[in-house]
Amino acid sequence: MKFVLFYHAITSCWNNGNAHFLRGVARELAALGHSVVVYEPGDGWSRRNAILDGGTDTLAAARRVVSGVEVRQYDEPLDSMLDHALAGADVVIVHEWNAPSLVTAIARRRAAGGAFTLLFHDTHHRAVTAPDQLSPHLDGFDAVLAFGEILRDIYLKQGWARRAFTWHEAADTALFAPAEQASPTDDVVWIGNWGDDERSAEIAEYLIAPAATLRLSGSVFGVRYPEHAIAALRRCGLLYRGWLPNHAVADAFAAARMTVHIPRGPYANALPGIPTIRMFEALACGIPLISAPWRDDEQMFPDGAYLRVSDRHAMREAMSAVLADRDLAASLRQTGLAAIHARHTCRHRVNELMSMIRAIRGDRSQSAEPALSGAVAP
Repeated sequence: MKFVLFYHAITSCWNNGNAHFLRGVARELAALGHSVVVYEPGDGWSRRNAILDGGTDTLAAARRVVSGVEVRQYDEPLDSMLDHALAGADVVIVHEWNAPSLVTAIARRRAAGGAFTLLFHDTHHRAVTAPDQLSPHLDGFDAVLAFGEILRDIYLKQGWARRAFTWHEAADTALFAPAEQASPTDDVVWIGNWGDDERSAEIAEYLIAPAATLRLSGSVFGVRYPEHAIAALRRCGLLYRGWLPNHAVADAFAAARMTVHIPRGPYANALPGIPTIRMFEALACGIPLISAPWRDDEQMFPDGAYLRVSDRHAMREAMSAVLADRDLAASLRQTGLAAIHARHTCRHRVNELMSMIRAIRGDRSQSAEPALSGAVAP
């Protein structure tokens, strides 16, 4: 089949975690013999910032990560671009971080008789925190792919979609795997963007404070950190190292003895049960993981895959235990890695996607498979 995907960016992951999962899914689709074309705006915000931060070589390296996938930048008028892009398409996936005009234009073409299956992919908390920013023109879409059950339920209850499936993110295990000869030199690594008011207090409580008390060595990677945050990291002994392209993250995990999961406030409170993409990636690399408060409402991970803490004091104790107890660290690595390979790789998600497509196209027996979670609005 021919898959045509419209995303804000696949070549840039600068403040764009969607690219992580998209790259793995696109590569897995291509590996299964499908034709995959990804369209991204040539002047997209993430691409512009990545070029300013790391230069064009960084984007070229990211492009090589998805060899076998055709990537096209566009800047021409929508109608002429879509005439070419949608020709011969079997499945079209449109991510929520696209211009509303693009979302609407594609939906109208599907409603006017387009032969492709049209899916809307949502991997953000806007449905709760800024619903007015979502495109209301989903009438032409066959279904919504929501990255958590609670988000799927919102689409159905609000009447925004007739049909919605849960389609979690997952680890791109072609990139994220344990290092063959890891020799960690740091105590901790944190890879995540600042997040403004969404988790600035949480970063201070669950990373900076315990790192200062324990005098940990380590690095912090991410973008949009204000000067006062960088100064706080420096004072606690952690080195702020700026943006790290996602294809280099596995090496950073290999250089540290543990990492932490600090979800943004909307995911910890309004949308519980949805893990960040970094959680999948860390477990796939076999690095011990400690999570700040977050409810695994969808039972994504088994007990023992990571440590859960409730406050900064518990985080300090957990960090100390992981560094001191080799058996604990080994158990966390083994359990977390096994959980990823059992349920949470991009190949798993592609298999789920194909089941969803078959269900949408009328093979109702496929919709009962336990691997996918879909629902139709009453």
